[in-house]
Amino acid sequence: MLRSRSVRRAISLVFSWVCVLCSGCEERSAPPLSTLAPAPLRPLGSARADGGTDPHRLPPAPVWGAPLPAGAVRVTFAAGEARAGGAAASLRAEGGVVALLAAIGKGGALLAPDAATYMAEIAPLLAALDDAKVPTSILHPGGAVSFPVELRDEATFDAWLDEPRAGKLRVIQRQDGLELVSGIGKLPGPDPNGPTVPVRGGRLDVATTREGLQRLQQRFHASDACLVPSFGTELRAVGTVLSAFWSGPKEPLFERVCLVYPRPGGARR
Repeated sequence: MLRSRSVRRAISLVFSWVCVLCSGCEERSAPPLSTLAPAPLRPLGSARADGGTDPHRLPPAPVWGAPLPAGAVRVTFAAGEARAGGAAASLRAEGGVVALLAAIGKGGALLAPDAATYMAEIAPLLAALDDAKVPTSILHPGGAVSFPVELRDEATFDAWLDEPRAGKLRVIQRQDGLELVSGIGKLPGPDPNGPTVPVRGGRLDVATTREGLQRLQQRFHASDACLVPSFGTELRAVGTVLSAFWSGPKEPLFERVCLVYPRPGGARR
């Protein structure tokens, strides 16, 4: 009996070694790499107004954001000039930006958009605020809430994109609408060849943009996201879109929202 058991064990051991040397008796192939890739992002459908059939009618979008920052100096704009506290200066002159920065101080700047001021025009001021590390917020055009932003020029934004972290969520603000992009590509919209959220009746669709950002955040759980407006975007439009980064009155979707701006040539870094 003992000899019989020894023989069976020896046969089993030999059989095991044969399996190993021959790459296994039951060859189990690894799953294809395509199964390890994240699932593609579902297209973002075009939102509809409650009970409406007019394609140009915007769906309702409550304005959510942060309270107005206490102690921040309000900066207003008009005809190439800016006013901060008691100072008024040209945005085109280096000395004017220095005077504005002195009037703002370190307590923070609250940029109040008008109907005719563009990102390219306020770039010198944004660069100065960025270099001086002044806390900066954008006032919503309605005036009830504001949006704290972390200023990043294009070089800093590119470095952020190169960081090996998941997410990299950003909203590209174009004249024809908004592109919602992540590290694995663009969130498709109703038209695969157009922006994720096209303008409707010439107006920004904040509700659908908010829905898209919520969907991306549920997937990536990102700590930050960026708004990247074109240089010809009005500051007023920037203040409108920033409300989409909030999911409730006191519920920002991200810990930080960065605003990418065009640093003027030759400006200090």
